[in-house]
Amino acid sequence: MTDDVTTVAQKALTLLDLTSLNDGDSEADVTELCKRAVSDFGHTAAVCVWPQFVPHAKKLLSGSGVAVAAVANFPAGATDVGRAVEETAAIVADGGDEVDVVMPYNAWLAGDRALARELITACKAACGDSALLKVILETGRLETAENISAASLDAIEAGADFIKTSTGKVEISATLPAAEAMLNAIKETGGTTGFKAAGGIRSTSDAADYLALSDKILGTGWAAPGNFRFGASGLLNDLLAVLRGDASAPSKESY
Repeated sequence: MTDDVTTVAQKALTLLDLTSLNDGDSEADVTELCKRAVSDFGHTAAVCVWPQFVPHAKKLLSGSGVAVAAVANFPAGATDVGRAVEETAAIVADGGDEVDVVMPYNAWLAGDRALARELITACKAACGDSALLKVILETGRLETAENISAASLDAIEAGADFIKTSTGKVEISATLPAAEAMLNAIKETGGTTGFKAAGGIRSTSDAADYLALSDKILGTGWAAPGNFRFGASGLLNDLLAVLRGDASAPSKESY
């Protein structure tokens, strides 16, 4: 991967799911988020918001090329399959392009892997051909590489279009070891499932590390908006600072 920090920042911008999932979010907050998603240096891949804001975001971003994602079964990863499907279907009905659904990770850890697969399969069916399904594994709670790999394979088998590290609502969010286990699972299953690193990614240097890891495992050029995303709110500020020449965040060597 190139060590040109400006190139890294430009690429990461196109892979960003600009996110706001604060408890007190309002339409005004979503309006500001959508404005930030389109800059002089191009646009982010998507914005990710609470489900009730999908129609507002869709209206604001019409024609921009920015997808609208919303969360389901979030953040707890509950075991109510019907409720998760209802939330997913409502997001799609409101025009959502992508659904980020939380796998019932506590149930999975307790041994009910079949329930997790059932929920993912049902939510994928609710997406139909209209929306991508990104499955949040909550890797900080899965903890071990073995668990993360197994959960990744379960999600992929159940129909996930993307597998995603984290909700950003627990103590440990995205980490490079978790990403490595997930990317290896993607490689093992043919390299067609997408990957999303979310939570705690704040700098161009952080983004460079994940892109280098992707290059190492799946090949240079694999990471593109159709199969690689960063889920973050603060990362955009650093990317734009680098692109404007206001900062010189160091790029890391290949992982």
